[in-house]
Amino acid sequence: MAKRPAKPSELPDALRDAVERTVDATLGSAGRSREAAQGALDDLVGTVDELRRGAEQRISRGRRSVAGAIEGRRLATHDDIAELRAELRSIGRRLDAIEERLPAKRSRSSGARTPASPRERKRSS
Repeated sequence: MAKRPAKPSELPDALRDAVERTVDATLGSAGRSREAAQGALDDLVGTVDELRRGAEQRISRGRRSVAGAIEGRRLATHDDIAELRAELRSIGRRLDAIEERLPAKRSRSSGARTPASPRERKRSS
């Protein structure tokens, strides 16, 4: 405990000293409280950031899952059908070229060529 001033002239100095000690003690306590609050806030921000990242990852996985499920069940669009038709035409041309390179088939008895296949008949018309 602080000493009591012996003379009345020392009273203002003693009072000033007591006020300064009180202010210093209060500021020190406030500093510690501020550090504790800042630490708690940092922890909270870290937790919220982890939760946000986790939620973003789950949303992304969910979107991919839904897109995969829909992709297998969606109806063919006009563009899809046009692409398939073009691919079939290309396969047909390749098959025609292969068939032209094959030797002509001969029947066992007459040696004549076999009748045209439905594909050949369609091409000739």
